[in-house]
Amino acid sequence: MLHGTGGDEHSLLPLARALDGNAALLSARGNVLEGSAPRFFRRLAEGVFDEQDLILRTNDLADFVDEAADKYGFDRGQVIVVGYSNGANIAASLLLLRPESACGAVLLRAMVPLQPTTLPNLIGKHVLMLTGEFDPILPPENAQRLATMLRQYGADVTYELLRSGHELTRRDIELATEWLASTACPPENR
Repeated sequence: MLHGTGGDEHSLLPLARALDGNAALLSARGNVLEGSAPRFFRRLAEGVFDEQDLILRTNDLADFVDEAADKYGFDRGQVIVVGYSNGANIAASLLLLRPESACGAVLLRAMVPLQPTTLPNLIGKHVLMLTGEFDPILPPENAQRLATMLRQYGADVTYELLRSGHELTRRDIELATEWLASTACPPENR
């Protein structure tokens, strides 16, 4: 579980329980501060990311998942990353830079985080992207570009444009719950 700007490792736990009350959870806190608001990586302005920092933090996150898998005995092939806003952006970066870290992702209000220099192989990865049609922070066109990019690299992407803004809604929970129950990861990876 990867929170948005200003959240912490506890922020998305109610969402996680609503999505799958039986799932084992690993929730991280972003270790970059913007003022007093935790984030997962620096940005230069709204929607403009510090790409070098994003790459560094994405690799740190992938290493964190690896260490947690060793410590807690879970299979990375069963990891589904759920991220909201800033957390969704680093989750997308994780798929693009270190795709072995997860079998899929639920990206809530994500945008294109970067253009990878090495093209990732996302065949077998499953992604749900939920975007707000009236999001004042994230233009839906940017989210659609991310969905297209992930598909070009082989991911099975389900993209939905919701009648909402940047906030999460009951519809996000309904769609994510249905998606997780039916298409998240191949059965052999669950």
